[in-house]
Amino acid sequence: MSRGSFILQAPLLPCLVLLGILFAPASAKVWDYEKDGGAKAGDDSWEVVMKNGAALNTTLGKLQSGDTLLIPAKTFYLMGGIKAQDLADVTIQFDGTLEFASTTLNALSYIDDWPRNGPGKKAGVLECMQFKNLTNVTFTSGSTMGTLNGAGGKWWGIPGIGYLQLKENRPRLMKIINSRDILVEKLFFKDSPYWTFLADGVTNLEIRYSRIDNRRDDDDGHDIVDITAFNTDGFDMSSCDNVWIHHSEVWNQDDCFDIKDNTQNVVVEHVNASGVGLTIGSIASTVRNITFRNAYMHHTTKGIYMKFRGGGSVTDVTYENIVMDAPEQFAIWIGPAQQCDGCHATDLCSTDGGPCSLCWPTVPGTHCYAPVDAQYTNITLRNITINNPKQSAGVLLANVSSPMKNVVFDNVVVNNPASSPFGDDHYYCKYANGVATGSTNPVPPCFKDQTTAALNNSTKP
Repeated sequence: MSRGSFILQAPLLPCLVLLGILFAPASAKVWDYEKDGGAKAGDDSWEVVMKNGAALNTTLGKLQSGDTLLIPAKTFYLMGGIKAQDLADVTIQFDGTLEFASTTLNALSYIDDWPRNGPGKKAGVLECMQFKNLTNVTFTSGSTMGTLNGAGGKWWGIPGIGYLQLKENRPRLMKIINSRDILVEKLFFKDSPYWTFLADGVTNLEIRYSRIDNRRDDDDGHDIVDITAFNTDGFDMSSCDNVWIHHSEVWNQDDCFDIKDNTQNVVVEHVNASGVGLTIGSIASTVRNITFRNAYMHHTTKGIYMKFRGGGSVTDVTYENIVMDAPEQFAIWIGPAQQCDGCHATDLCSTDGGPCSLCWPTVPGTHCYAPVDAQYTNITLRNITINNPKQSAGVLLANVSSPMKNVVFDNVVVNNPASSPFGDDHYYCKYANGVATGSTNPVPPCFKDQTTAALNNSTKP
């Protein structure tokens, strides 16, 4: 599928949803979560939390083609493990708030009672909400933005210590699996315990007018306390095809809008993002035909972030019309994954948790290498403005066996670049066959300089 045909197809999703509503069966019903489902609002006692979770599972199981499930404009506290599957031609309307919390139990007791995939407290937790095998389903709200609150603080634990207790055995706020023709709109995802939203094996997905906010405090950046809300990814896509995300925003402590393995034909546009970036990865497969455009990134940690954890292919990627203000780490990173998956929280500099240590290049003895057979091809950055970065402009790193092919920086401008850690080179650049054009400045040292300034200088007598 070409990028042009994708752009024509993506706006059809809301039209299909509208047609589904207009021609819904005469027997279609609106199920009120409170009146019909028996949920109780405004009560976070343990008994009510458990009953509200069961009520939501039961009501979801009753939905038929053309039905709507309405969450009224109130706050409902509930337990996670919400699951539904095989829904077709239905709407789930969040006019109020679902909050996965209870103040009548301490955090550890609440977590201990969370539903799991097996016996014992160490068994894998179920997601807050998981949907499977959906067809033509809309997740929306009425006149205001509906809220899904994961109350993530209890899962994140004490800053710097909490990760030791649970690591990554924490629930995602919403997961949609093996589905097609899905619309997600006007939803606020707050304080997810783990990844916020994961689409896994979804074809024809639109996300619009939605927001994610995962933070510990009100700092206007990602301070040392905030970043300990580890793994709070924003909108993640894995094995997806034909995705359009627009007019949405993410503030979190990990990847903001993330294209994962085996995904193709994605446009992410008109978004705000602050976290670990507009991301492709980490990849050990094939990803193709991805566009990020018209984005603003305020005090983000990383900005443009493409990362391999193993061999694979990332092709036909465009980032364009992006502004970053004061990114806190590298504004541009195209290379290996800088991560520490499976590392102990007291040893985040480990060289065993990924191809590039989190502490590279500032901590002696740490490494950063690109995986063998990790191939970047046809990568374009166009009209990128980076203001006052706190570190050098970026990293462009491939393996000698599979150098990058056809990388173009067109009007990629770094204003007031920092000198650390790469000095006057501004980029760490190895095995990246690229060209700089237009007003690009500074030019990565391993690129061909075909900027306007260079061409003008070459024609002077």
